[in-house]
Amino acid sequence: MEMKEKLNYLSGCVDAFKGQIHKDILVKPGNNGPSIAAHKSLLSASSVIFKFMLDSDGCKAPPGHTITLEELSYLELHALREFLYRGVLPKETLEKHVYALSVAADKYEIKFLQKYCEHHMLGSLNMSNTLEHLEISDTQKAYPHLKVAAMNFIVKNVESIVFTPKFDAFAVKNPHLALQITRASVTTSNKKKKRRV
Repeated sequence: MEMKEKLNYLSGCVDAFKGQIHKDILVKPGNNGPSIAAHKSLLSASSVIFKFMLDSDGCKAPPGHTITLEELSYLELHALREFLYRGVLPKETLEKHVYALSVAADKYEIKFLQKYCEHHMLGSLNMSNTLEHLEISDTQKAYPHLKVAAMNFIVKNVESIVFTPKFDAFAVKNPHLALQITRASVTTSNKKKKRRV
């Protein structure tokens, strides 16, 4: 069987799911936005947490039952559903919602989405987002590689990053990370001095 045939077959399944054929649950965002139709089987297959939630006695309800994902807005929930159904997201959607999706991936233990978000964040580290990447990698323990990469990036560019109002606000909110940055910067500086001697 050729890969193209397999992809066409799977694409048809995805279209049926996304087209809301035989939907059996509504997922509501936390900001009281409109509910989004989904399939319990897909949610359960993508996450052990969803599986537990949907298998519990409280969720054994007729089609149209609703669960709420408090931490997501309507657009973030829509992006999550699109990822669960397709396994990918348009670049603009991912860039806009990567932090919310990474939090949801960690909370609901959606392993592939965790890897997907981390891969994107690792590939997009820059001066404007490295503090956010470090913060998310610290709060979501599924991203150890991201934390190391973000910390190394900050240490490499320490003067351009720490002498900004953005860093001041970051340090107030995350004093433990500011301390880690300071220690890593001093350690790196000392190593450079020893090499020169």
